[in-house]
Amino acid sequence: MRALTGIWLTTCLLALLPAASGSEKGKLKVFVLAGQSNMEGKAKLELLEHQIRAPETRERFAHLHRKGEWVERSDVFISFLNRRGKLTVGFGSPNCIGPELEFGNVVGDHFKEPVLIIKAAWGGKSLGRDFRPPSSGLPSKEKLEAILAKTNEENRKRKRPEVTMDDIRSSYGHYYRLMLEEVRSNLDQLPKRFPELKGWEPEIAGFVWFQGWNDMFDPDFVSGYGQHLAHLIQDVRRDLGAPTLPVVIGQMGQNGFQPAEGNMAIIQQAQARVASVPELGGNVRVVATDAFWDPAADALIANWQDHVEEWKKVGSDRGYHYLGSAITFSEIGRAFGESMLELHGVPASGHGQRR
Repeated sequence: MRALTGIWLTTCLLALLPAASGSEKGKLKVFVLAGQSNMEGKAKLELLEHQIRAPETRERFAHLHRKGEWVERSDVFISFLNRRGKLTVGFGSPNCIGPELEFGNVVGDHFKEPVLIIKAAWGGKSLGRDFRPPSSGLPSKEKLEAILAKTNEENRKRKRPEVTMDDIRSSYGHYYRLMLEEVRSNLDQLPKRFPELKGWEPEIAGFVWFQGWNDMFDPDFVSGYGQHLAHLIQDVRRDLGAPTLPVVIGQMGQNGFQPAEGNMAIIQQAQARVASVPELGGNVRVVATDAFWDPAADALIANWQDHVEEWKKVGSDRGYHYLGSAITFSEIGRAFGESMLELHGVPASGHGQRR
Protein backbone atom coordinates (compact mmCIF):
# COMPACT_ATOMS: atom_id res chain seq x y z
CA MET A 1 0.00 0.00 0.00
CA ARG A 2 2.80 2.45 0.94
CA ALA A 3 4.67 1.62 -2.26
CA LEU A 4 1.58 2.34 -4.35
CA THR A 5 1.00 5.58 -2.46
CA GLY A 6 4.58 6.66 -3.14
CA ILE A 7 4.24 5.94 -6.84
CA TRP A 8 0.97 7.86 -7.00
CA LEU A 9 2.46 10.90 -5.21
CA THR A 10 5.47 10.94 -7.51
CA THR A 11 3.20 10.76 -10.55
CA CYS A 12 1.11 13.67 -9.23
CA LEU A 13 4.18 15.76 -8.52
CA LEU A 14 5.66 15.23 -11.96
CA ALA A 15 2.35 16.00 -13.60
CA LEU A 16 1.96 19.23 -11.65
CA LEU A 17 5.39 20.66 -12.36
CA PRO A 18 5.39 23.31 -15.12
CA ALA A 19 7.12 22.47 -18.37
CA ALA A 20 10.86 23.09 -18.44
CA SER A 21 10.78 24.77 -21.83
CA GLY A 22 10.66 28.22 -20.28
CA SER A 23 8.12 30.97 -20.80
CA GLU A 24 7.66 33.64 -23.42
CA LYS A 25 6.20 36.30 -21.14
CA GLY A 26 7.09 35.48 -17.53
CA LYS A 27 5.59 33.85 -14.45
CA LEU A 28 1.86 33.39 -13.97
CA LYS A 29 0.94 33.56 -10.28
CA VAL A 30 -1.25 30.56 -9.42
CA PHE A 31 -3.19 30.38 -6.16
CA VAL A 32 -5.07 27.28 -5.01
CA LEU A 33 -8.17 27.87 -2.85
CA ALA A 34 -9.57 24.71 -1.26
CA GLY A 35 -12.06 23.60 1.35
CA GLN A 36 -15.76 23.00 1.87
CA SER A 37 -18.97 25.04 1.52
CA ASN A 38 -17.65 28.27 3.02
CA MET A 39 -14.87 28.24 0.44
CA GLU A 40 -17.49 27.61 -2.21
CA GLY A 41 -19.18 30.81 -1.07
CA LYS A 42 -22.84 31.30 -0.20
CA ALA A 43 -23.62 35.03 -0.52
CA LYS A 44 -26.30 35.33 -3.19
CA LEU A 45 -25.96 37.72 -6.10
CA GLU A 46 -29.44 39.13 -5.52
CA LEU A 47 -28.23 40.39 -2.14
CA LEU A 48 -25.11 41.88 -3.69
CA GLU A 49 -27.21 43.51 -6.40
CA HIS A 50 -29.16 45.28 -3.69
CA GLN A 51 -26.08 46.29 -1.74
CA ILE A 52 -24.26 47.85 -4.70
CA ARG A 53 -27.12 50.36 -4.81
CA ALA A 54 -27.98 50.80 -1.13
CA PRO A 55 -26.52 54.06 0.25
CA GLU A 56 -24.98 52.35 3.29
CA THR A 57 -23.07 49.72 1.26
CA ARG A 58 -22.62 51.00 -2.31
CA GLU A 59 -19.20 52.53 -1.65
CA ARG A 60 -17.96 49.23 -0.22
CA PHE A 61 -18.89 47.37 -3.43
CA ALA A 62 -18.38 50.14 -6.01
CA HIS A 63 -15.26 48.51 -7.45
CA LEU A 64 -17.27 45.43 -8.48
CA HIS A 65 -19.78 47.25 -10.67
CA ARG A 66 -19.30 49.85 -13.40
CA LYS A 67 -21.73 51.42 -15.86
CA GLY A 68 -24.44 48.94 -15.00
CA GLU A 69 -22.22 45.87 -15.48
CA TRP A 70 -20.24 43.60 -13.19
CA VAL A 71 -16.52 44.24 -13.59
CA GLU A 72 -14.48 41.46 -15.25
CA ARG A 73 -10.78 41.63 -14.53
CA SER A 74 -8.51 41.20 -17.51
CA ASP A 75 -5.53 40.23 -15.34
CA VAL A 76 -7.11 37.74 -12.90
CA PHE A 77 -8.60 34.44 -14.04
CA ILE A 78 -10.40 31.72 -12.15
CA SER A 79 -11.30 28.06 -12.49
CA PHE A 80 -13.88 26.57 -10.14
CA LEU A 81 -14.51 22.97 -11.16
CA ASN A 82 -16.51 23.22 -14.41
CA ARG A 83 -16.64 27.04 -14.44
CA ARG A 84 -13.81 29.26 -15.56
CA GLY A 85 -13.08 32.69 -16.98
CA LYS A 86 -12.08 36.20 -15.98
CA LEU A 87 -12.61 36.98 -12.31
CA THR A 88 -15.99 38.54 -11.63
CA VAL A 89 -19.00 37.87 -9.42
CA GLY A 90 -20.65 34.45 -9.54
CA PHE A 91 -17.71 32.11 -8.89
CA GLY A 92 -19.06 30.94 -5.55
CA SER A 93 -21.82 28.38 -5.32
CA PRO A 94 -24.25 28.89 -8.24
CA ASN A 95 -25.37 32.54 -8.31
CA CYS A 96 -23.25 33.34 -5.26
CA ILE A 97 -19.93 34.89 -4.34
CA GLY A 98 -17.33 33.55 -1.93
CA PRO A 99 -13.86 34.51 -0.68
CA GLU A 100 -12.38 34.15 -4.18
CA LEU A 101 -13.76 37.49 -5.36
CA GLU A 102 -11.98 39.87 -3.01
CA PHE A 103 -8.99 37.55 -2.65
CA GLY A 104 -8.52 37.85 -6.42
CA ASN A 105 -8.94 41.60 -6.35
CA VAL A 106 -6.37 42.02 -3.58
CA VAL A 107 -3.65 39.83 -5.10
CA GLY A 108 -4.49 41.02 -8.62
CA ASP A 109 -4.01 44.64 -7.59
CA HIS A 110 -0.54 43.82 -6.26
CA PHE A 111 1.10 41.49 -8.78
CA LYS A 112 2.20 42.87 -12.13
CA GLU A 113 1.95 39.36 -13.56
CA PRO A 114 -1.48 37.88 -14.29
CA VAL A 115 -3.08 35.75 -11.60
CA LEU A 116 -4.88 32.42 -11.89
CA ILE A 117 -7.08 31.17 -9.05
CA ILE A 118 -7.84 27.44 -9.01
CA LYS A 119 -10.67 26.76 -6.60
CA ALA A 120 -11.31 23.21 -5.42
CA ALA A 121 -14.15 23.23 -2.90
CA TRP A 122 -16.96 20.81 -2.16
CA GLY A 123 -19.63 21.25 0.48
CA GLY A 124 -19.88 18.84 3.38
CA LYS A 125 -16.34 17.48 3.19
CA SER A 126 -14.16 16.65 6.17
CA LEU A 127 -10.41 16.87 6.58
CA GLY A 128 -10.41 13.67 8.60
CA ARG A 129 -11.76 11.62 5.70
CA ASP A 130 -12.56 13.39 2.41
CA PHE A 131 -9.50 15.66 2.24
CA ARG A 132 -7.36 13.40 4.40
CA PRO A 133 -3.75 13.96 3.30
CA PRO A 134 -1.57 10.96 2.39
CA SER A 135 0.79 11.48 5.34
CA SER A 136 -2.09 10.90 7.76
CA GLY A 137 -2.46 7.34 6.51
CA LEU A 138 -5.62 5.31 7.06
CA PRO A 139 -7.50 4.71 10.32
CA SER A 140 -6.98 1.45 12.14
CA LYS A 141 -8.23 -1.83 10.67
CA GLU A 142 -10.81 -2.06 13.45
CA LYS A 143 -12.24 1.38 12.66
CA LEU A 144 -12.38 0.66 8.94
CA GLU A 145 -14.22 -2.58 9.60
CA ALA A 146 -16.69 -0.78 11.86
CA ILE A 147 -17.29 1.87 9.19
CA LEU A 148 -17.81 -0.80 6.55
CA ALA A 149 -20.34 -2.64 8.71
CA LYS A 150 -22.25 0.54 9.57
CA THR A 151 -22.26 1.75 5.96
CA ASN A 152 -23.61 -1.53 4.62
CA GLU A 153 -26.23 -1.71 7.37
CA GLU A 154 -27.50 1.71 6.28
CA ASN A 155 -27.31 0.73 2.61
CA ARG A 156 -29.40 -2.37 3.21
CA LYS A 157 -32.07 -0.31 4.98
CA ARG A 158 -32.15 2.11 2.04
CA LYS A 159 -31.95 -0.70 -0.52
CA ARG A 160 -28.64 0.54 -1.87
CA PRO A 161 -25.75 -1.61 -3.13
CA GLU A 162 -23.26 -2.74 -0.51
CA VAL A 163 -19.74 -1.33 -0.59
CA THR A 164 -16.41 -3.10 -0.20
CA MET A 165 -13.46 -2.44 2.05
CA ASP A 166 -11.62 -1.03 -0.99
CA ASP A 167 -14.46 1.47 -1.41
CA ILE A 168 -14.08 2.57 2.20
CA ARG A 169 -10.31 2.87 1.92
CA SER A 170 -10.48 4.88 -1.31
CA SER A 171 -12.91 7.36 0.25
CA TYR A 172 -10.10 8.55 2.52
CA GLY A 173 -8.28 11.35 0.69
CA HIS A 174 -10.61 11.17 -2.33
CA TYR A 175 -11.12 14.93 -2.42
CA TYR A 176 -7.46 15.61 -1.70
CA ARG A 177 -6.70 13.71 -4.90
CA LEU A 178 -9.46 15.56 -6.77
CA MET A 179 -7.97 18.86 -5.60
CA LEU A 180 -4.60 17.88 -7.07
CA GLU A 181 -6.34 16.81 -10.27
CA GLU A 182 -7.99 20.23 -10.53
CA VAL A 183 -4.58 21.88 -10.34
CA ARG A 184 -2.99 19.43 -12.79
CA SER A 185 -5.75 19.66 -15.38
CA ASN A 186 -5.79 23.46 -15.34
CA LEU A 187 -2.03 23.73 -15.74
CA ASP A 188 -1.93 21.01 -18.40
CA GLN A 189 -4.66 22.70 -20.41
CA LEU A 190 -3.78 26.29 -19.60
CA PRO A 191 -3.66 27.74 -23.17
CA LYS A 192 -6.87 25.95 -24.12
CA ARG A 193 -8.84 26.96 -21.04
CA PHE A 194 -7.36 30.45 -20.80
CA PRO A 195 -6.10 31.60 -24.24
CA GLU A 196 -5.15 34.96 -22.73
CA LEU A 197 -2.50 33.21 -20.65
CA LYS A 198 -0.69 31.57 -23.53
CA GLY A 199 3.05 32.06 -23.15
CA TRP A 200 2.95 32.55 -19.38
CA GLU A 201 4.72 29.97 -17.22
CA PRO A 202 2.63 28.93 -14.18
CA GLU A 203 4.16 29.31 -10.74
CA ILE A 204 2.30 27.96 -7.71
CA ALA A 205 2.32 31.02 -5.46
CA GLY A 206 0.01 30.20 -2.56
CA PHE A 207 -2.52 27.86 -0.98
CA VAL A 208 -5.61 28.90 1.01
CA TRP A 209 -7.55 26.40 3.14
CA PHE A 210 -11.03 27.23 4.53
CA GLN A 211 -12.80 24.31 6.18
CA GLY A 212 -13.62 22.72 9.50
CA TRP A 213 -17.36 22.33 10.09
CA ASN A 214 -17.78 18.68 9.09
CA ASP A 215 -14.95 17.44 11.28
CA MET A 216 -16.85 18.48 14.41
CA PHE A 217 -19.09 15.42 14.32
CA ASP A 218 -16.48 12.65 14.57
CA PRO A 219 -14.43 12.39 17.79
CA ASP A 220 -11.38 11.06 15.92
CA PHE A 221 -11.56 13.88 13.37
CA VAL A 222 -11.76 16.45 16.19
CA SER A 223 -8.82 15.06 18.15
CA GLY A 224 -6.72 14.58 15.02
CA TYR A 225 -7.55 17.83 13.25
CA GLY A 226 -4.31 19.63 14.08
CA GLN A 227 -2.15 16.74 12.90
CA HIS A 228 -4.18 16.30 9.73
CA LEU A 229 -3.91 20.03 8.99
CA ALA A 230 -0.13 20.03 9.41
CA HIS A 231 0.06 16.96 7.15
CA LEU A 232 -2.17 18.70 4.61
CA ILE A 233 0.19 21.66 4.37
CA GLN A 234 3.27 19.44 4.11
CA ASP A 235 1.69 17.16 1.51
CA VAL A 236 0.33 20.00 -0.62
CA ARG A 237 3.76 21.60 -0.70
CA ARG A 238 5.36 18.32 -1.67
CA ASP A 239 2.78 17.36 -4.29
CA LEU A 240 2.79 20.83 -5.86
CA GLY A 241 6.58 20.91 -5.93
CA ALA A 242 6.73 24.03 -3.76
CA PRO A 243 8.43 23.17 -0.43
CA THR A 244 8.08 26.70 1.02
CA LEU A 245 4.67 27.48 -0.43
CA PRO A 246 2.88 30.30 1.47
CA VAL A 247 -0.27 28.99 3.16
CA VAL A 248 -3.25 30.87 4.60
CA ILE A 249 -5.68 29.03 6.87
CA GLY A 250 -9.20 30.40 7.34
CA GLN A 251 -10.12 29.63 10.94
CA MET A 252 -13.70 28.40 11.18
CA GLY A 253 -15.93 31.23 12.43
CA GLN A 254 -19.57 30.11 12.38
CA ASN A 255 -19.79 31.05 16.07
CA GLY A 256 -19.94 34.70 15.01
CA PHE A 257 -20.04 37.05 17.99
CA GLN A 258 -20.49 34.16 20.44
CA PRO A 259 -17.51 32.34 21.98
CA ALA A 260 -16.82 29.02 20.31
CA GLU A 261 -17.62 26.01 22.48
CA GLY A 262 -17.09 22.25 22.47
CA ASN A 263 -15.74 20.67 19.30
CA MET A 264 -15.84 23.97 17.42
CA ALA A 265 -13.48 25.51 19.95
CA ILE A 266 -11.14 22.49 19.77
CA ILE A 267 -10.91 22.74 15.97
CA GLN A 268 -10.45 26.51 16.09
CA GLN A 269 -7.57 26.05 18.54
CA ALA A 270 -5.99 23.40 16.32
CA GLN A 271 -6.23 25.74 13.33
CA ALA A 272 -4.68 28.59 15.30
CA ARG A 273 -1.75 26.46 16.48
CA VAL A 274 -0.73 25.24 13.03
CA ALA A 275 0.98 28.54 12.22
CA SER A 276 3.56 27.86 14.93
CA VAL A 277 4.40 24.27 13.96
CA PRO A 278 8.21 24.43 13.49
CA GLU A 279 8.27 21.96 10.60
CA LEU A 280 6.08 24.29 8.52
CA GLY A 281 8.75 26.94 8.34
CA GLY A 282 6.85 29.94 9.66
CA ASN A 283 5.20 30.86 6.35
CA VAL A 284 1.66 30.00 7.43
CA ARG A 285 -0.94 32.58 8.45
CA VAL A 286 -4.25 31.96 10.21
CA VAL A 287 -7.18 34.32 9.66
CA ALA A 288 -9.89 34.40 12.35
CA THR A 289 -13.02 34.66 10.22
CA ASP A 290 -15.54 35.19 13.04
CA ALA A 291 -14.15 38.73 13.20
CA PHE A 292 -16.04 39.47 9.98
CA TRP A 293 -19.50 38.41 11.18
CA ASP A 294 -22.04 40.89 9.82
CA PRO A 295 -23.78 42.79 12.66
CA ALA A 296 -26.65 43.93 10.42
CA ALA A 297 -27.50 40.35 9.46
CA ASP A 298 -26.94 39.14 13.01
CA ALA A 299 -29.41 41.71 14.37
CA LEU A 300 -32.25 40.23 12.28
CA ILE A 301 -31.53 36.53 12.26
CA ALA A 302 -33.39 35.59 15.45
CA ASN A 303 -36.70 37.03 14.20
CA TRP A 304 -36.14 37.13 10.46
CA GLN A 305 -39.71 35.93 9.78
CA ASP A 306 -40.98 39.23 11.19
CA HIS A 307 -38.63 41.23 8.99
CA VAL A 308 -38.43 39.27 5.72
CA GLU A 309 -37.91 42.27 3.45
CA GLU A 310 -35.28 43.78 5.73
CA TRP A 311 -33.54 40.42 6.01
CA LYS A 312 -33.20 40.15 2.23
CA LYS A 313 -31.19 43.37 2.28
CA VAL A 314 -28.49 42.01 4.59
CA GLY A 315 -28.37 38.19 4.37
CA SER A 316 -29.10 35.24 2.12
CA ASP A 317 -28.57 32.09 4.23
CA ARG A 318 -30.42 32.13 7.52
CA GLY A 319 -28.85 29.25 9.41
CA TYR A 320 -25.39 28.64 8.00
CA HIS A 321 -22.47 30.00 5.99
CA TYR A 322 -21.99 33.30 7.79
CA LEU A 323 -25.69 34.10 7.20
CA GLY A 324 -24.94 34.39 3.49
CA SER A 325 -23.63 37.91 4.05
CA ALA A 326 -21.95 39.45 1.00
CA ILE A 327 -20.08 41.77 3.35
CA THR A 328 -18.72 38.88 5.40
CA PHE A 329 -17.58 36.78 2.44
CA SER A 330 -15.98 39.85 0.89
CA GLU A 331 -14.13 40.75 4.08
CA ILE A 332 -12.94 37.17 4.54
CA GLY A 333 -11.61 37.07 0.98
CA ARG A 334 -9.86 40.40 1.44
CA ALA A 335 -8.26 39.20 4.67
CA PHE A 336 -7.08 36.02 2.93
CA GLY A 337 -5.54 38.11 0.14
CA GLU A 338 -3.83 40.51 2.50
CA SER A 339 -2.42 37.67 4.58
CA MET A 340 -1.13 35.98 1.43
CA LEU A 341 0.63 39.17 0.38
CA GLU A 342 2.21 39.46 3.81
CA LEU A 343 3.66 35.99 3.27
CA HIS A 344 5.05 37.30 -0.01
CA GLY A 345 6.81 40.08 1.89
CA VAL A 346 4.35 42.90 1.27
CA PRO A 347 3.79 45.06 4.38
CA ALA A 348 0.21 45.08 5.62
CA SER A 349 -0.04 48.85 5.02
CA GLY A 350 0.99 48.38 1.41
CA HIS A 351 -2.00 46.50 0.06
CA GLY A 352 -5.16 48.23 1.06
CA GLN A 353 -7.22 48.60 4.20
CA ARG A 354 -10.24 46.75 5.41
CA ARG A 355 -13.31 48.33 3.83
